[in-house]
Amino acid sequence: MKAYLIKRLLQIIPTFLGITLITLVIIQLAPGNPALLKLQMGKGQAELGQKTTSEQIVKQTIELYGLDKPLYVQYYRWVKSILTLDFGFSYKDHRKVWDKIAERLPITVLLNLISIFLVYLIAIPFGVYSSTHPGTIVDNILTVGFFILYSLPSFWVAMILIMLFGGGDFWDIFPVYGISSVGSETMGWLPWLADLVWHLVLPVICLTYGGLAYLSRLTRAGMLEVIREDYVRTARAKGLSERVVIFRHAFRNALLPLITLLAFLLPSMFGGSVIIESIFSIPGMGQLGFEAVLSRDYPVIMAITAISAFLTLIGLLISDILYAALDPRIKLE
Repeated sequence: MKAYLIKRLLQIIPTFLGITLITLVIIQLAPGNPALLKLQMGKGQAELGQKTTSEQIVKQTIELYGLDKPLYVQYYRWVKSILTLDFGFSYKDHRKVWDKIAERLPITVLLNLISIFLVYLIAIPFGVYSSTHPGTIVDNILTVGFFILYSLPSFWVAMILIMLFGGGDFWDIFPVYGISSVGSETMGWLPWLADLVWHLVLPVICLTYGGLAYLSRLTRAGMLEVIREDYVRTARAKGLSERVVIFRHAFRNALLPLITLLAFLLPSMFGGSVIIESIFSIPGMGQLGFEAVLSRDYPVIMAITAISAFLTLIGLLISDILYAALDPRIKLE
């Protein structure tokens, strides 16, 4: 186990460097750069009669951000800075990247924790029930219903929910902007909590239904494969109750495909949802990444990519370890 962990941790280093280098190359090749924003500001200043020309503004901006240096020099400086967990300053507002992430991250983590909890809480029981009652009316209804949910795009569902329950064309029940009401900071903790929950209802629904449908079908497929195995029939032949057979013998092995999803839970909790956070104006990590791409804010883009890549690699490592813990036949060595 120790040798395997050391080997995997060492493999993370070149993989992480490769991901971040490719990201830097892509954003450098993309049209537009921070200097163009200064160019637009320069045009406005020129109209006000200032002497600074647009070309000088662009040149100064490029030198300020180090964009005049070769790509390998820029990447070396970036790698050197993140060794001290310093992601630099945002090109957009010159604030520390860590400060901007610290502001947005708690909101995204809260949204995703609630969504993930609801997905597993609802999907696994439904999946187990469908696998133990295949071909029944309830199973068919659940199958059709979950396939319909999985096929619905999140932005469309968000707009429909806003029209139905957000004061669009029907009922004005749930707020559709931000995560708190104006003046919520002066409320007591209980009214503040109720206000927060009320604002999160529609975004959480949009973040949950797709994962709910996918995980339920994945659980059903895994259970259907496992309950036909010889050891399950042997457990039944021993006279064990159906509940013990299903949850102690079958479900444990059916968990293996579900563990794969753990590799993507950590980065999803950090990255957030660009679409949902933008539609509901939620100041989370997804919205921060979207704004960074639009403004060509390279330090913020690289920070989000680097942390997401690292969390993905750690998630894969945790998944492998859990595989071995649940299935003795799997040897990490």
